[in-house]
Amino acid sequence: MMGELARRYPRNSLVVSTGSYPGSADSDARFPQMVDRVGTRAPRLRTIQGLASWTWRAGRLARRWQPGFTWCGELKPAGYPARWMHARAGVPYGVITYGTELLLLAAKIDRSAFKRWSARQLIGHAAVVVAISEWTASLARCVLERLGCDALARGVRVVPLGTTPEHFRPGVDPRDVRARYRLDGGRWILTVARLEWHKGIDTVIKALPAVRAAHPGTRYAVAGVGDRGPHLEQLARELGLADAVRFLGAVPDADLPALYNAADLYVGASRLHDLLAEGFGISLVEASACGLAVVGGRSGGVPDAVRDGETGILVNPDDPQAVAAGINQLLGDGELRKRLGAAGRKAVETFYNWDRVARDLIRIDAEFRLPGRPAAP
Repeated sequence: MMGELARRYPRNSLVVSTGSYPGSADSDARFPQMVDRVGTRAPRLRTIQGLASWTWRAGRLARRWQPGFTWCGELKPAGYPARWMHARAGVPYGVITYGTELLLLAAKIDRSAFKRWSARQLIGHAAVVVAISEWTASLARCVLERLGCDALARGVRVVPLGTTPEHFRPGVDPRDVRARYRLDGGRWILTVARLEWHKGIDTVIKALPAVRAAHPGTRYAVAGVGDRGPHLEQLARELGLADAVRFLGAVPDADLPALYNAADLYVGASRLHDLLAEGFGISLVEASACGLAVVGGRSGGVPDAVRDGETGILVNPDDPQAVAAGINQLLGDGELRKRLGAAGRKAVETFYNWDRVARDLIRIDAEFRLPGRPAAP
């Protein structure tokens, strides 16, 4: 998300401060902004040493560039250097929230007075909090009110996410991808997600026997990696579906448009599970961009990504029968699938795209930026 934002801000109006990773110099050259890499691997920015290094570096950037506003791509760890810049140089900052981090924060502040104090110091001094869905915004307001930040809670902004309609589009030839991932003939439903419980992949697997009873030969392709992969593979074997469920592993972004075009239907049955939830669901709008009808879970921020009855249908993601019914409804009605897919493509072209997301965030930046200052690190 922040990379897409950096690409769309006016050239040389941002200083991007972030961690390092192998090959980052090649990546940085593609951005029309200055990218300043902390000498710490990105995964280690959350450590005490990493935070100290990042905060010191951000302070130097603030003194050099005199920014008027700072975007935090997430509350932690980016909130720490942003809070320091605010305390030392008066630079206002905005925090973008996604959902799961707020669920975890809510649980922590209930247990610890210190956690409440530190959370209030970190998020309570933000100029604005941005949520990626209405559900995330509601959760952010609740957390902020519990922290005593009522004015900030009332001002939470909602900026739903998007994708790139030039990259994800209908009509991409799927033959090479079909051959590479062994997606031979017949109907395929598709999920692109990390292999984690809250993504609802297990529910779709449990729904598959009822789907195959109504639509024989239908198979399920899952693109992604994650800790729950072995458990999901075992579930498919236990249900006698080893040949009907294809785990594709990590699929490169370059292959995804063709993969979506190889499917008949997209299913994203995400649910709330153990303080994990779907804050929005970018893969849902990627599928829509490719003209696929979508079956989504009525949970978390998914209703912001799937317009029920317009670009797809929403179902109870905790109920395999409900998921099966939604899939069967769309597999059994080709005209409805076509209509929903076309509406999904139009919705991406007009709203669910990174150009609109960037415009929304640039307007918020301008609202809170210090007068006469440049944009933001």
